[in-house]
Amino acid sequence: MNESGGLRLRRLQRPQVITDELPERRLKSSGTYSGRVFQVTLLSLGGFFLLPLLVVVFILESPINPEAFSLREPPLMKGCWEPNLKLRESQRLFEDQILGPESITNIGDVLYTGTADGQILKLIGRRILTVTRLGKPPCGSKEDEPVCGRPLGIKVGPNGTLFVADAYLGLFEVNPSTGEKTRLVAGDSSSRWQRRNYMELIMEATADGRVLEFDTETKELTVIMDNLRFPNGIHLLPDEESVLVAETTMARIRRVHVAGLNKGGMDTFVENLPGFPDNIRPSSSGGYWVAMSAVRANPGFSLLDFLSQRPWIKKLIFKLFSPDVLVKFVPRYSLVAELHDGGICTRSFHDPNGLVVAYVSEVHEHAGSLYLGSFRSPYIAKLDLEAV
Repeated sequence: MNESGGLRLRRLQRPQVITDELPERRLKSSGTYSGRVFQVTLLSLGGFFLLPLLVVVFILESPINPEAFSLREPPLMKGCWEPNLKLRESQRLFEDQILGPESITNIGDVLYTGTADGQILKLIGRRILTVTRLGKPPCGSKEDEPVCGRPLGIKVGPNGTLFVADAYLGLFEVNPSTGEKTRLVAGDSSSRWQRRNYMELIMEATADGRVLEFDTETKELTVIMDNLRFPNGIHLLPDEESVLVAETTMARIRRVHVAGLNKGGMDTFVENLPGFPDNIRPSSSGGYWVAMSAVRANPGFSLLDFLSQRPWIKKLIFKLFSPDVLVKFVPRYSLVAELHDGGICTRSFHDPNGLVVAYVSEVHEHAGSLYLGSFRSPYIAKLDLEAV
């Protein structure tokens, strides 16, 4: 019995050896099944996310229709353009009390500026007084700008009045004492993009920009320069026969002759700047201050240069991202430079990453200091020239 029982046990063990393989096979079978489930899930998720992307890429139209254009290789940032931290010596004025003081001028020691909420402000010491408002409320958002107005360039005229260029409402003459305003020229709509769509304007890069001349006596308006890519800052030269115009997208400053023997002619004041120029203002040494809120780093990488000849990438980017998101991809770098005849750079002040001075739009020199305007920041920055 014991032997036969032992035989039975041995016989039972042999099948057990066979059945011992079954759990392994089951595990393999289970692993294969799990792998298939994972693959199917992964493919499903991929399709779930990829399908909308394909719809965006191939079906939806891009809001912009960019043109390809060429920029020269940016100049090396050395010599006069050598990066420094001098702009970080600036002091912020009226911080969080004003927004977007794009342009600045002065009468005596009183400063004047226009802000993002459509106001013309008088700055006396630490006080902020409203001179006038060009448009009508509501104000405070980009959507309100067409009605509220967005004052940009501001200068003092020969009679002590302020001339203010509003991006939507036109050109105004403002009495700084009474606040009385007179519209001289209605808003220009030659471009299909408004100021609030400045990212679309920059990225589309169409040559639809113009320079207009207004005769204060005859009230006639004349186009004196066209086919420009985002003309921005403008400044009348002391001889009153020429004006400098910042052609922002092309990283250059043009000169157009408005009087004299060369009237109607045009040439280039400076080509291939290391940044994208904004407003132009005179310096006390006979040169011109130029503000740049984005640079074309060399050595380094310039996104706008890279995209200039790749309009299809621009179209794709605007399908996927909003302009507010795209602004964050443009590295902040504030640069102001003093240029003299021939476009020669004599000095420059920098703030890499815009830590103290961000989104600089204009440099106004007064009483030994530079007052730095901004199209977006909530302050005016002041730089003491003796400190740098």
